[in-house]
Amino acid sequence: MANIKSAKKRAVQAEKHRLHNNSQRSQMRTAVKNVLKMIETGNKAGAETAYKTAESLLDRFAGRGQIHKNKASRHKSRITARIRAMA
Repeated sequence: MANIKSAKKRAVQAEKHRLHNNSQRSQMRTAVKNVLKMIETGNKAGAETAYKTAESLLDRFAGRGQIHKNKASRHKSRITARIRAMA
């Protein structure tokens, strides 16, 4: 554990940021899972609506650096391909 006051403060801040990032990451994963559930049930309109939400979150978190931009692109590409294959 840190002994210096500024180091203690940084430790507290790091914990806050870690918890915030975990909740953000969970929100993103849930959005992606919602799209996949819609695809599994065969609900194309629902999948497209859920995809818009997921795409927005993926782009936002990639822009912030919470996930790598290539990971966001990979998710979007694979989901889009699966939605198009539903036709």
